[in-house]
Amino acid sequence: MAEHQSAIKAAKQGARRRLRNRSVRSVVKTRVRRAEFLIVSKELGEADAAVDLALRALDRAAKKGVIHPNNAALRKSRLMRKLNQARVTASAN
Repeated sequence: MAEHQSAIKAAKQGARRRLRNRSVRSVVKTRVRRAEFLIVSKELGEADAAVDLALRALDRAAKKGVIHPNNAALRKSRLMRKLNQARVTASAN
């Protein structure tokens, strides 16, 4: 356990940040999972709205420093690629 005053304070700050970051990560995961589910189930109207929410959650997490900006960009790219592929297959059928 930390003994110096600065180390004790840093441990307390880290604990607060960990709790805040966990909730932000949970929101991101939930929104991305919902968007992917709607894409797979071919509900493209609802998927558009869900993808928009997921992209905003990823941007917000990156801005807060919870995830790396490049990681957010990669996840956004993958999600958009899935949505666009679903649109192509839906219009082909």
